[in-house]
Amino acid sequence: MEGNVRTVRPGLKGRLVPENRSLWRARRPEARHRIVCFPHAGGGANAYASWARRLPEEIELAAVQLPGRQNRLAEGPAVDVGRLVQEIVADLRPVLTGPFSFFGHSCGSLLAFEVARALQLRGGPRPDRLFVSAQSTPEVIWAGPKLHDLPEREFHAAVLSLGGFDEEVSADQEVMDALVPVVLADFQLWERHRVTTAPALESPITALVGQSDWRAPLETVKGWSEYTSAAFTTELFPGGHFYLNEEGNDVPGFVGRTLLEA
Repeated sequence: MEGNVRTVRPGLKGRLVPENRSLWRARRPEARHRIVCFPHAGGGANAYASWARRLPEEIELAAVQLPGRQNRLAEGPAVDVGRLVQEIVADLRPVLTGPFSFFGHSCGSLLAFEVARALQLRGGPRPDRLFVSAQSTPEVIWAGPKLHDLPEREFHAAVLSLGGFDEEVSADQEVMDALVPVVLADFQLWERHRVTTAPALESPITALVGQSDWRAPLETVKGWSEYTSAAFTTELFPGGHFYLNEEGNDVPGFVGRTLLEA
């Protein structure tokens, strides 16, 4: 996919590791497509670490790292969408060569869309496909109740009900006290941000939905068809908001097949 591929240190090949402030990658020099993944609210690039071994060999994994988590823990969470998008567009340049697509989960879907559209407005390159996962359309978010407006205890309960934390983490109050402010900052960022339908994205959009997701049920994602001038499809999976982490749901396999068949 690239003319000059940097040599990967022994032991790191195939592992998702940092390459710059916003980019982690599991290098596969022989891959013919690349999927760039955007994490959920409060999540980091390593939310996609397991995808490195679950994607087809022909697909290389890259993931976006956001400020305020993991190797960027010392930074404050993003507070301006425009500045964040500019930063990510610049840092993703090494992986925007050859065919690539974007995958975003929850709030990460909104960021993936805005980055894709920023690339399009600059004349490209643009993703071959955008996967939006567990995310209602922007107008549904804007019209509905905002999680970030809830009192602290209720916000905490709502976040836990989404299922994004494993039992060990959610039971550790000290860990949760450190994580919840980052999650809250992400919800504030995206629940306050206006995403417009124009200009429409020229890439096809596929919306992935958990059948029992109270946060983003199927009827609230169909409007993503208005955000693209290309094809729009939906795919249902058993489970809730974090259906992609549930046993039996091979989301990387589905993504890989969709890209390779196209």
